[in-house]
Amino acid sequence: MSAEARLAELGLKLPEPPAAAGSYVPTVRTGDLLYCAGTICSLAGQMTHTGPVGRDQTVKTAQEAARICALNTLANIRAATGSLDAVKRIVFISGFVNAVTGFADSPAVINGASELFVQVFGEAGRHARAAIAVAGLPKDSTVEVLAVVELKS
Repeated sequence: MSAEARLAELGLKLPEPPAAAGSYVPTVRTGDLLYCAGTICSLAGQMTHTGPVGRDQTVKTAQEAARICALNTLANIRAATGSLDAVKRIVFISGFVNAVTGFADSPAVINGASELFVQVFGEAGRHARAAIAVAGLPKDSTVEVLAVVELKS
């Protein structure tokens, strides 16, 4: 099943691709690789989750934030390629979690993004990744996700 069909089957609608918030572009293609800039948990320009996990957010709400970041990443991929069906595989994601000092569950939070990629792309959505707790993110976002995607030739 195509990624676009799977997205529809899951009842998911991608948001408008988020605009770059600085001197960068949302995606850069080099060869068959598409590098996706970090996306935060915002929809239609409004933050959905702010503040650190362990104070303002729980692991569960932060997983939802990571899922929203992944949807924004998918929106940027579609904007760059015209279709999610252009994706051969998700290669790597970096997930940053705004968290209190000593927070050790960043991998559980970033599973919110990882699981969405697998739902949409199946085995091609399985990827290598890093999940890192940090002291702050842009706009006090709870999560930020970056991705490297291999495109079909």
